[in-house]
Amino acid sequence: MAIIELNKENFNATIENNDTVIVDFWAPWCGPCRMFAPTFEAVSEEYPNVVFAKLNTEDQQELAASFNIRSIPTRMVFREKVIIFSQAGMLPKAGFEQVVQKSLELDMAKVHAEIATEATQAA
Repeated sequence: MAIIELNKENFNATIENNDTVIVDFWAPWCGPCRMFAPTFEAVSEEYPNVVFAKLNTEDQQELAASFNIRSIPTRMVFREKVIIFSQAGMLPKAGFEQVVQKSLELDMAKVHAEIATEATQAA
């Protein structure tokens, strides 16, 4: 699957309509972002059932700010509309592959149960 470009018009629909979405927050002027791009592309080809997306923080400043992006590149993994991973900085290919694999192996029933318990305790 091709990497998609996210913006305020398609962001929510992308997250809501796909089980797993990995977002790379980046900017064209960012050297580490450009260095990570081939790794992101290569790993995306290994996981056809996962949506890989890029969000240009220069063009989508409001959206990036809503996720408190303070450093780029930053990757976030959304599973079933829940952010299960967020990390700024460079990742080698093997490290990024490990993040993707562990994200797919995560028991989302447990995650949703933990979120429900936290919400009940906070109320």
